[in-house]
This record gives sequence, C-alpha cells and structure tokens, in this order.
Amino acid sequence: MSRSPSFSVKSELSLKADPDALQRWVVAFCIIRFDLEQGQLIEECYPPGCLTQEEELEVAFSSFPDSVSQHQNRSSIHDCIFFFRFQRQKHSKQGNVTSSEITEIDDKETTSTPEEEKLTRRSRSIGISKRSKYLYGYVFNRQRHDERLKRGGEQKSVVILSHGPYSSVFRPLLQIMGPLYFDIGRKAIEHIAGYVSLWPSPVPGKLMELPIGNAMFKVNLPPAHSLPLESEMSYEESASSMAPFLPNNQSVPQGLFHDSDVFGTFRGLLLQLWLLWELLLIGEPILIIAPTPPQCCEAVASLISLVAPLLCSVDFRPYFTIHDPEFAQLNALQEGDKYPPMVLGVTNVFFLKALRNIPHIVSVGSPAPSSSRVTIASRSTGRIPGKPEGFGLQQLSLKKFSPSSLLNAVKLRRDGPLCLMTEHKEAIWSTYVATTKPDTSILNRLIDAGMSPRVEESMSVVNNEILRRHFLELTTNFLAPFGPYFRATTPSEGSSPFADPPPLPPFNADDFLMSLSARGVGKFLSKRMRSNWLDLYRRFLKGPNFLPWFQKRLAVAENEQHRLWRQARMKTDIHLLISRMPELEIVDFFNAIERHLLGEIQLQQSGRAVSDSAAMCQKLKGDLQAVFNLLPNDMQQLLLLNPQRAAFLQGSSNPELTKLPGRPSIQVGVVSSSLAR
Repeated sequence: MSRSPSFSVKSELSLKADPDALQRWVVAFCIIRFDLEQGQLIEECYPPGCLTQEEELEVAFSSFPDSVSQHQNRSSIHDCIFFFRFQRQKHSKQGNVTSSEITEIDDKETTSTPEEEKLTRRSRSIGISKRSKYLYGYVFNRQRHDERLKRGGEQKSVVILSHGPYSSVFRPLLQIMGPLYFDIGRKAIEHIAGYVSLWPSPVPGKLMELPIGNAMFKVNLPPAHSLPLESEMSYEESASSMAPFLPNNQSVPQGLFHDSDVFGTFRGLLLQLWLLWELLLIGEPILIIAPTPPQCCEAVASLISLVAPLLCSVDFRPYFTIHDPEFAQLNALQEGDKYPPMVLGVTNVFFLKALRNIPHIVSVGSPAPSSSRVTIASRSTGRIPGKPEGFGLQQLSLKKFSPSSLLNAVKLRRDGPLCLMTEHKEAIWSTYVATTKPDTSILNRLIDAGMSPRVEESMSVVNNEILRRHFLELTTNFLAPFGPYFRATTPSEGSSPFADPPPLPPFNADDFLMSLSARGVGKFLSKRMRSNWLDLYRRFLKGPNFLPWFQKRLAVAENEQHRLWRQARMKTDIHLLISRMPELEIVDFFNAIERHLLGEIQLQQSGRAVSDSAAMCQKLKGDLQAVFNLLPNDMQQLLLLNPQRAAFLQGSSNPELTKLPGRPSIQVGVVSSSLAR
C-alpha cells in the first residue's frame, strides 16, 4: 500500500493540534509494536494520558492479527486495515454519566415548570453530551518479513481511537496516515492530529467535507437515530429522520456501517441473509469466524448494517480476542447457561472450543491464496479457479438442492463447527428456523462480476445497494406497526395551542400483539413471512433491541410534538383566539401564556434555547399583554402585585426591580415557584 499522491506534508507548515477540538473526532492516536520478549507495547499515545492502563492493554492486544489465524504469504510487506470495539472501564477518569446521575440532576431543578422539566428530559434523552461507553479502534497493521530479523519479521500497528463508529472516515484516513507514519515517523501523527482538530464537529446523517493536506474526504456519517444511546455527541433529531417511515432519499445512510461490503462478505451465504437478519433483530448471540481480522470485522459491520434503520443495541465486537476482559466471563458459561445478546467477530479457531455452546456460528471469508487450507477448501466446493460463478436464482437453487450439496450440508451439520479447525468453509450452524423467506426476486437482480477485480468492485457496489435497499425496506415495514405510537398531533382548528398537548398513546405489549394479530402484518411482509410471523414480533418485544429503540423513538416524537405546538403558538392570532372566550377562560389563558413564557426564558438562561427563542419571547409577551388588557381592573391590579409578571407586562429589562403604579419600588430576590402554576 502506497501513500496517497494527493497528500503531501509541507515542511514550512506546522499545525498545532487543539486537544479539545481533536476530541470531537479522535480520543487518541497510538503506535503499537510487537516485541518478541515483552509482547505488545504501546510506543506512542497522543495525546498522552487519555487512557487507563487497562485500556492501553486492551488496545494493544486488539491491534494485531491473531497469530493462530495467520497463513499469510511471505511477501516482504503485508498491510491490512481492520477495526475493533471495546467497553471502557467504569472507573476511568473519563467515566460515563449514569442514568441515576441524570435523575439526580432532574430532581435538583425544583424551580423548573412542569413543561420545562418535560422539555429538559426530552433534550437529555435525545442528545445528552457525555462520554461513550465504548471505544472504536481503527487499525493499520504492517507485517514486514525479513529473514535477517528474529523470527523472520516484525509487526507494528497505527491505531486511531474514537468514540464514533465512523469507519467511512477513519478507513481512508488510515490509508494515508499508516504509510505516512512508516515514512516519516512521529511527525505524521502530529500533522494528522493538526488537520483533524481543524475539522468541524461531527454532524450525524450529513455529508461532510473533511480536509487532510491536499486531500478532501467527502463522507456520509451515520444518522443520529442509529448511533448508540451512550454516544457522546449532542445533536437534534427530527421525527422524519427515523423509522418506521421509509426515507425518500436513498443516498443518505440510514444506519451504521452503510459502506460495508454485504455482498462480498456473505457471497457464499446469500440465501442465509434473511436468517441472519432475524437473529440480529431479536438479539440472538452470534459468533462470526473468518480467516483474517479485515474479513471478520467486515462481516460484523455488514450484519449490523442489515437492520437499519433500527437502533442496534446488541453488543457487537468486530474483532474479539482471548485477551478481552469479557472473554473470561463467556468462557465460564456452562452448558445450558444463556449467552448475552452479542455479535462476536473472531479469527482464532480456539473460540470454537471455548464458546462451543453459543447457539449460532457463522463462518465467512477465505484464507490467503498461499495458505495450505485454501487448496482443500477449493477441492471440497468443486469450484474451478478462474471460472465465473453466477448468482442467479437457478444457480443458487441448484447449489442448494443438488445431491452433492445436500450431502455436504448433512456432513457439515454432523461434523459441527469444529470441522473449521482443519479446513475453512463458509457455513452457518444454527437450529433457529427463520420466519422470513429469502426474496428470490432480490437474488435474481444480483450481478455476477466474474473474476476481474476492477469489474468485481463496481458490481459489488451495485449488489450492495440492491441488498441494503431491500433489508432497509424489510426492517422499515417490520417496524411500521409501531408507527401510531409515535404520531405527533397538532392543535385542532379553533383550539388553543397554549394548552398542554395530549400525551402520545401508551404502549402495552399484549394489546399491541392482539391488535396486530387482528389487522394483519401488511401486504409487504405477508408475502415474505410464514404464518408464524406474530412469534417474530413476540421475540422482538422481549429482545434487547426493542426498548432502547422504542424509548429513543418516543423521545423524538415527543420533541416533534412540542415543536409543532410551539410553532402553532408562534403563528396564532391572539386577538382572534380571545375574541370568543368567556372571562373565566381568559384568566386561565393568561396563566397558560405566562407558563410558556417562563419556559422560554428558562431555556435561554440554561443555554438550551433554539434559534428563534428571542422572537418567541417577544410574541408571548405581546400575547400576555393582549390578554391582560381584556381583564377587569381589579384582576389587573392583583396580577401586577407580582414583580416579575409586572416586568413582563411593562417591558422592563430588569424583572427584579419593578415600580408598580401607586406603590413604592419593590425588590425581589427569589422568583416565586407559584408563577409556574
């Protein structure tokens, strides 16, 4: 792999990285060397001191291909790029903000109005800024074979650590940074860090232009609704950006790892994609084994991408090693113990023995061409090297139902996944019977590229688009029955937008299943699912993906409803509205307007106000004055006894010092909480 010709380091240009700005994208850059005596060693960590000792160890162990899985050829230099994900230590100094802490903060805000408290909870549930529970490590690994060196070679890895699952950003960045580091050393880290700190903050779901030297990355970031709940960035979401509605613009990514190679990864298991989609949907534990780290992490990423636009709450590890702290817990599970919902990508065949009771095992990829195992695998499949292999329905069906394929399938099931210890094969071991049937029309549309690498790459793009579009449609239709629970309402014609909006419909699982059973699942899914489709919904409701997705979706719907009612208040002709109100209602109306005005002011004071907040305050003050003018004189005098209220009505800029008519100046130190009522 050579350095990108569009990138050059100017000697006269010295960019100083801004540590705070850098943290928006990158936690740390690490250089890790494999030492024959001491094992994995972190040579550089920039900026220093950002990881705990335990985290440094985990990063070091996860940044090298597993020695047991290596059957590479003996070329002088071998580069590969992959990524991993690990859980941060709870005692880390950059620890997480827990839900209990959020509740505690909410409880302390006793001066907030009920409406303001609701808005605060909504904004926190959607975009609270805090540290991630997980870190992603993007690795450029170089193996240099040299017979003059001890053990005939050396290994070193360049690692980018980030809070975000931004493979579309960090993969091309590593293609520049990795070779550059091996050319000029530490200076490469400083240059790249300087450029990254100049980038704007990540904006989920948007096309971003990110300059690196003379190069410019144009990348789509995953949308906000697909990012894990613990994600550290703050952002606003609109209800239109989320399921269960199929998006109009298909060029915008709808989930994580939208650039992963689904077709290339699962090329030999295309008929099983619907089974894998279901397993991930309901949160079943899956072990994916591949010959190399790039292949196994691509398989995990591709599988996660299939459930877009659903928020995937299953713990996924693109590259998992025996050094991970959680391996000991998994290894201790006995037969009959339930595995947690997870997707593990591994290369070490030792996992087949250690995790032999995991219910679903998927084998993908193929060993390197010079590997001794590839010859056996080629003979067993009967594929002739150099001969194009089609992917039409007829060929897929023949491959599935021919006598030799049937015998191979029976033999694979009988031998079990342990047969992979001697020979790598693409296969799935699972007793789960899928409800969703493979869509033959989709399989027939896939294009076979033959053996030309250039043509194959372009055809894979087309095939990936076909597959991803289909599974996006499949997931969106599966989530569609939950749509009524997220339907925001607007004030009806003639009604007051200053009243509290009605709550969204409450959700009850039993009532939902009964209603769904009565009305059916819809035309799209009824064609593609067997008669037991309701069982799939039952499993989904009990699985790990439903509740986090539903709660996040509900928070967005509540936020959207709040926005719509606020917009209606901005547009309301107050004089027309109060002209047909009786006197008693006008008093209540005055209190309602005042409550919303206090809410807007409190948002401004806390720094959470939206762009038109000042205009909204002016509109509400005008509405308050208009309603006040219609009240009887005795009521007006009574209302003016409150200094803050008097300031609103008289347009004073200082609500704490107000001169009331016929009274001495009154100074108020604390705002009464009765105002919110």
